[in-house]
Parts: sequence; C-alpha cells; structure tokens
Amino acid sequence: MPHSDRPVPPVVESTSTTEAADPLLHALRHRVRQQEILAELGVGALQGPGFDQLLDDTARLTAEGLRTEFCKVLEYVPTENRLLVRAGVGWEPGVVGAVSIGADLASPAGFALKTGRPVISNHLENEERFRTPELLLEHGIHRAMNVILQGDGQPFGVLEVDSRSEDEFVEHDLAFLQGAANILGMAIERERHERSLKAALERQQFLLKEMNHRVKNSLSLVVGMLRLQAREDSHPEFAQQLEDAMLRVGAIARVHEQLYQSADVERFDVGRYIEGICKDLGASFGQCEIHVQAQAGIIISTDRAISSALIVNELVSNAAKHAYQGQGGAGSVWVNIATTGVDSFFIAIRDEGDGLPEGFEFGKGKGLGARMVRALTEQLNASLEVVEQRPGVEFVVTAPLAP
Repeated sequence: MPHSDRPVPPVVESTSTTEAADPLLHALRHRVRQQEILAELGVGALQGPGFDQLLDDTARLTAEGLRTEFCKVLEYVPTENRLLVRAGVGWEPGVVGAVSIGADLASPAGFALKTGRPVISNHLENEERFRTPELLLEHGIHRAMNVILQGDGQPFGVLEVDSRSEDEFVEHDLAFLQGAANILGMAIERERHERSLKAALERQQFLLKEMNHRVKNSLSLVVGMLRLQAREDSHPEFAQQLEDAMLRVGAIARVHEQLYQSADVERFDVGRYIEGICKDLGASFGQCEIHVQAQAGIIISTDRAISSALIVNELVSNAAKHAYQGQGGAGSVWVNIATTGVDSFFIAIRDEGDGLPEGFEFGKGKGLGARMVRALTEQLNASLEVVEQRPGVEFVVTAPLAP
C-alpha cells in the first residue's frame, strides 16, 4: 500500500453540519480531556500492560474521548477477508471475539482498511456509498467513524467508533480518533516485533540444546571407542592412559548432557555438575568410595564449570588410583564445594591415604593429570593449596565466581 507524507482527506458524507451548542468552556475542557486520553494511551503503549488489555483500554478511552456509546477494535483476518471484533465497549455479550464484518470496499471499515482513508458516516440510514453492517443495524447505530490501524508492516485492522445519537462527527473528532489509532498501531507493531524476537530466541535456544545433545552423543561414542580399545590392549600402562582419557571425555560429555536439559546454556550450577562427575568416577573406581558435599546454587559460566569439573576429575582419579596403594587400594575420597563469600567458591578434595612422597611438588613432574590441574587452575584465576592431613592430603582450589 503506498504511503504519503501528505494528510489523506477523509471520506465524509456530503451533509451540512452545525456546531454543537455546548458552551465554549465545555468544548475546551473536552479537547483537553482528549489530549489527556491520548497521553494515557501513549503511556500504556510504552509500559506494555498486555496486548489484550491495551486493546480494551483503547476501545474504552476512545469511546470516552469521543463521547460515544460504542467503540471497537477490528482485526483483519486475511484468510476470510473479514474484520473480527477483537475488543470493544458498549456491545451486547457475545459480540467481542466472535462477530466479524466484511472487509471489502463496500464496507465502511473495509474501505478504511483497503484504502487507508478514514471514513465518516453521520447518517447511516441514508448512506449510499457503503452498506451498513448488520451489527450496527442490530444495535441501532446512527453514525460511525473508521480509521486504519497501520504499523510498519501489514495493517492490523480498523479502529471504529459508533453512536446512536443524532450528533455528527467532525474533523476534530477524526483527528482524535486518528491519534488514538496511531498510538495503538505503534504498540501493535512493537508487539509484532517482540513476538518475532521471542520466536527467534526460542528457535536459537532449541538449536543450542540440539547441538549440546548431539555433542554429548558424539562424546559418548568416543568414550565407548576408548573403552573398547582399553579392553583390547594388553599393555597395562597404555590401557590406564585410555581409561584416563575416557574419564576426561566423559566429564565434558556430562556438561553437554546437562546443558541440553537446562533453560540456561551460558550459566551452570557447578555443584550439581560436580556431583554428576563424582558419580561417574565412583562407578569407574569401585574400590574407592567417593563422598560429595556440594552447596546448591553456585552459578558460574559454563566454561568455568567445565574447568572446575576437570580439576575434580583429575584430583579424585589421582586419589582413587594412588592414595591407598599401601592400604590395599580401598579407601574414601571426600569432595566438598561451597562459596567462601559473595564472590568466590572453593573445591576441596581430601583422602586419608598414604600422603605425598617426600619432596613432592605438585605439577612439577611429568604426570599429565597434575599439569592439567595447574593449567586449569590458572585458567580459572584460582589458587591451589596442598595441605598434608596426616593421614592423607587435601587439595583446595579457591576461585572467583566470575572471571
């Protein structure tokens, strides 16, 4: 539909009009009230009270501003080429949300919709340009005025006021009605944009969840392949290396499993994640009992949660494999995670095993696990403290909640 910056003249029935006999002060107050109503509609459109409520408020306040008994918001239904009464005031029960009128050029509202030109009919009983909708005849409507509800895109419909009185709508009334329609049109367009953005966001969330689901499945496949390889390899040291790799891949797979089940893919409850990791480790090291005490609600970024869980994976695996060698290999490992204040948290891994060898410096040797823990600790901007407990040893990682 072409647009122009020039005002479009209304289609007005050719009958002489007379000025109302109201005193000047009364007319002035009426115009002031109309401006107040437009301001009220503008505030409502910005605050977004809810789309249906906005339609109802527009119908009610527009009727008040034009001192008419009836007003309705008509929504265009393209598949039926009809205008549905979406909201309204003054109508009999069963009209709003159910009754529709034709949207063809022979209908006053249809003409306003298709041409963009406002329509004033002050004497519907003598109207020869348009047919009078059955809805208006049933309610004894004598005069009506229609303007298009136009946003940036496809027209939403028409805003119409109707009255049984013998008075006449004039240009000032049309200006007020068009102002109300313009405000509602902008609100409708905003609602359309918000709905479109919401749909796009939901689609993105779905794709992210699907991606995490597929990554999890792919990593699980890798774990399965490593497990098969470890079973077939006769060299114990190499088989152990495959087992270690399997646990690391499994730790990353678990975060993707939780991500596709979560509404937030950017932030993570690290305590819940580490509980899951320790459950997997307990299944892998049957001779070692792993006890977990995790504070709920420690929310950090997903990347930091993965680094934290990999640290736990390495330290718990190390304790399960080496801490109790002098005690027959069986023992317990305790994992504790909690906040240390408003901006940091700690992860403690403790055993009651043989302790560290004399002169041992963690992360200085050739072992990949210890070097990984050092690197991940630096990545988290965290500190790592090694505390000899006699018996056993405790590793305490303290990290900020945010980078």
